[in-house]
Amino acid sequence: MKTPASLTALVGVEKVSSWVEVTQDAITQFAEITGDRQWIHVDAERARRDSPYGGTIAHGFLTLSLISRLMRDAVGAVDGARLSINYGLNKVRFPAALPAGSRVRGRCVLQRLDEVDGGLQATWNVLVERDGGAKPCCAAEWLVRYYL
Repeated sequence: MKTPASLTALVGVEKVSSWVEVTQDAITQFAEITGDRQWIHVDAERARRDSPYGGTIAHGFLTLSLISRLMRDAVGAVDGARLSINYGLNKVRFPAALPAGSRVRGRCVLQRLDEVDGGLQATWNVLVERDGGAKPCCAAEWLVRYYL
């Protein structure tokens, strides 16, 4: 069990998650939930024919939303906080597309841990990489607050 205070031992240490498949079904569900039904995400025939990716791709925001799952797998649960919140993101980029059916994993490095009123703020650098991909699908700096 990790506590917020014990995270100091992880500063500068890379943690890597297990692989997770991003299915067309997950992409379609995300499209329905968000209302972003652009053809490049949901129309497999047109995407094969007209896109530079040869098929449908995940939404950038779907890829970004996976960082929560990937980091929990890589780092484990952080218990002992009264409340943990997603405080925000900096430097979010999508250097490469994420084709449907691809596997991704997260590479997470705790860059810093700062005291804030009532708790700690962790600044994580997170990369979402695709199995066989030359570039990450997502790179972000994620701020998480742990209130004690």
